[in-house]
Amino acid sequence: MKFIDLHLHSTCSDGLHPPGDVVRMAARAGLSAVSLCDHDNIDGIDEAMGVGRETGLEVLTGVELSVVWEDVADIHLLGYGFDHRHPPLERALRTFQHFREGRNGRIVEKVNEKLAAEKKAPIDFSRVQELAGGTIGRPHIAMALMEKGHVGTSEEAFQRYLVPCNVPKRYFPASEAIDLIEEAGGIAVLAHPQFISPDRREILRVIDALIPLGLAGVEVWNGGATNDDIDWGITEVRRRGLIPTGGSDFHGIEGGEIAIGGWRGNLTIPYQCVEEIRAAVIRKRQQR
Repeated sequence: MKFIDLHLHSTCSDGLHPPGDVVRMAARAGLSAVSLCDHDNIDGIDEAMGVGRETGLEVLTGVELSVVWEDVADIHLLGYGFDHRHPPLERALRTFQHFREGRNGRIVEKVNEKLAAEKKAPIDFSRVQELAGGTIGRPHIAMALMEKGHVGTSEEAFQRYLVPCNVPKRYFPASEAIDLIEEAGGIAVLAHPQFISPDRREILRVIDALIPLGLAGVEVWNGGATNDDIDWGITEVRRRGLIPTGGSDFHGIEGGEIAIGGWRGNLTIPYQCVEEIRAAVIRKRQQR
């Protein structure tokens, strides 16, 4: 059996390891294929693919887009198999990256206001930038809080500071996100549906609404899914003619339950997902 992980993050968004190191870690874990799916960012793909060639690990182009559909915000869509040098996709993501940079600065300001009210020393945004070593994400702000001794763990940082001090994200309309991925030659997959809602009826409502827009798959193997959720997801996805995919959503945070290619030691994703994604990409391109 060959196993894969199609949802990994690097320093190009809110992961803690550079793209190449993430791929090397996946190779050491014995995986056969991976995809770097940074948030609204494709800057790490070339590096990931280069290390993939060195290690013999198959690397699919990937990205994770934050989207909104009707009254449901912060849906995450994964794009696979696209041309990461497609100019319209690059331009759209640059706009989102500029917004993200400003958002993280505002989050640090709000965190420091909360720290001041608690009579604690502020964190320095320049130090957050150093810790990130690339694109800043909230896990890097959590690292700065831990470094100052304000919290003991990343989870505590989120609970006490990052969630209360959050600044709303910007979202792609779902149809626009799927069009961007398809125009670049790829397919769109709904990420970790259990994080949308614990209500399976709501999950199916979202899936069924996105299918006419071009949704091609659903990440049924994911960090929020139980074995029962996975079995249920495969059944519902197959019933709709979609592709079941999977990934750990690995960010590199130490001490957590997420590991490359695994979640609580119980997440193994078959290579068949990659074969179905590649076949779907070919069909989409032939239809365009």
